[in-house]
Amino acid sequence: MGQEMDYYRLNDFKIILGKTGANRYTKASYPVRYGIINEIRSPDHCFQFNLSGEIKYIQGVNGNWPHPSEWLKRTDANDWVYYSIAGYHRIFDTLGEYYLPCLSYSSNTIWTYNPFFDTGVKDALSAFDRLIPSLQRCCQYRLPSKLKRFLDVVITNDSQSLHRKATKMKDIIGGWVTVLPPDTRHVDYEVIPIMVSDGCLYHCRFCSIQSGNSYRKRSEHNIRSQIEQLKSYYGANLPNFNALFLGSHDALAAGVNRICRTAEKAHEVFEFDRSHVSPPALYLFGSADSLLLAKDRLFDTLDRGPYQTYINIGLESADSATLAQLGKPLNSRRIKDAFQKMLEINRSRLNVEVTANFLLGDQLTTDHYRSLVNLIRVHLDRYHSRGGIYLSPLDSSRNYRKLLQTFFEIKSLSRLPTFLYLIQRL
Repeated sequence: MGQEMDYYRLNDFKIILGKTGANRYTKASYPVRYGIINEIRSPDHCFQFNLSGEIKYIQGVNGNWPHPSEWLKRTDANDWVYYSIAGYHRIFDTLGEYYLPCLSYSSNTIWTYNPFFDTGVKDALSAFDRLIPSLQRCCQYRLPSKLKRFLDVVITNDSQSLHRKATKMKDIIGGWVTVLPPDTRHVDYEVIPIMVSDGCLYHCRFCSIQSGNSYRKRSEHNIRSQIEQLKSYYGANLPNFNALFLGSHDALAAGVNRICRTAEKAHEVFEFDRSHVSPPALYLFGSADSLLLAKDRLFDTLDRGPYQTYINIGLESADSATLAQLGKPLNSRRIKDAFQKMLEINRSRLNVEVTANFLLGDQLTTDHYRSLVNLIRVHLDRYHSRGGIYLSPLDSSRNYRKLLQTFFEIKSLSRLPTFLYLIQRL
């Protein structure tokens, strides 16, 4: 990208402005930063900020840090996520990524490691709060104008301000993003959310993140308003984004016009063609019924568009008795039809990929697992590299060792890429 960096020394701080990271998301077993960031390095910590002067990453650089390849990341919803290698065997085989995201909130993770109890991690988080008054004292000196502007913006983005900004985003889109599609891992969950619908079609009993609201589509006026307000909200950091999440739990049911017009308008307003990271990506959830009802025109239009599009479908089980147990008002025939349509779309479109979720739990029957293996192996004549299968551990499961064993048994038989789905919010 060719941006020139500026280096400064200020008391004990080393400061780099305009630090250029990778311009494409990649799978790497070492820390990678994307787009353009600014960095403040103290004797104990490396603090990295986005182009709006908001803290984005923290990493320890002393002996008190758990591992030199691990780091903390703050999300746009103001959550902290710790990226751990944690010594886990076969992490890449399990998640499709080299790092385990350890979340600061409840999820369906099957790992018990919690780095937020580690003294080094706790000290890093408190070090950010200590950093702000230190920078305020530095600003009393005569400083180069570019450095002064950067420090002034960082100082305004203290912990309280970041919390208020996250709440403002919630107000713009009309609620919190409680779950992201598993495919957003391809862009490290860095997506701009636009709500094109609310609620879901089924209200399944097992679901821990359903809103309880009846399904409704957002008006085009509301969607346009979100896009314009989000452009202002992300401000200077907008060029670091290349991905869009259309919410919420079944955006596919919003129909071809809302989906395609929203994606097209967002691409124009957010200027994704000028992003520091490429190519642009589009993510949304769908259901078995919304997939089966979707016309070819939708997938053809998306395939011709500027995005690499990922549509994640919640199928949960291919066994009718299990579906009834879960409170999902579908039968196995409907699930199998949706699965076959998923395969057909993935065969016929280059820039659209449909993936599917199924459940993993120690209380599920052998019929559930037998029907799943039958679907993802017996009816496929060879391995297919597109159309991932995500197995989502149920919150009520407790025998995590057994769940991992079951997962790897299914993965070894699957003729589609198969990974665990750890529920992560924005």
